[in-house]
Amino acid sequence: MPERTDIPDDVAPHWTSSALVTVDVQRDTLDGGALEIAGTSRALDAMAGLVRAFRGAGRPIVHVVRLYLPDGSNAEPVRRAVIAGGGPMLQPGGEGSQLAAPLLPDPSVELDHARLLAGGLQHLGDDEVVLYKPRWGAFYGTALDAHLHDLGVDTVVVCGANFPNCPRATIYEASERDLRIVVAEDALSGLYPKGADELRAIGVVLMSAAAVADGLGAGATP
Repeated sequence: MPERTDIPDDVAPHWTSSALVTVDVQRDTLDGGALEIAGTSRALDAMAGLVRAFRGAGRPIVHVVRLYLPDGSNAEPVRRAVIAGGGPMLQPGGEGSQLAAPLLPDPSVELDHARLLAGGLQHLGDDEVVLYKPRWGAFYGTALDAHLHDLGVDTVVVCGANFPNCPRATIYEASERDLRIVVAEDALSGLYPKGADELRAIGVVLMSAAAVADGLGAGATP
């Protein structure tokens, strides 16, 4: 589908006050992982391109992650029994809970699980942080809203896994806060045509990761 050129002013992205939000792009969600999500590995190159573009533009990046305690006590009710029964997905300290390698600024970077579970931000760089979310949406029970506000962000670009669950909840939460929202549709697993239409209906701008990079003017090509 060709990129839109008729975006209304009320929802058009402001690239100079934008931030990238990646959702649940962790190794367990990739092909062969304990919480494998179809299409996430395929979209990883586009996600990594977005990360490079935002770094190149000096714009903020927030990697939002999910972590499940082994007893399931911090899991959504629908997943508690699976986690408590030994489901190894996204366990703190486990390899599978780490960010997907192509998103890291340095291969040696590891998540500080204790800091994240306590609600703290883990800084990966001057403009790049990791944040733990306790439920589907990235704004629920987190410091994300305050963090974006402190940075003067009014536009969020969302990518990650998996549209029907955490990214969709995050997008609607962002809309409730009157943020301008861009979804990089080739950098989001699980997006289907009706879902894309529903996003457009609430003012979300859909474009490719390459178009986002062009908008940033960072000279980075996903």
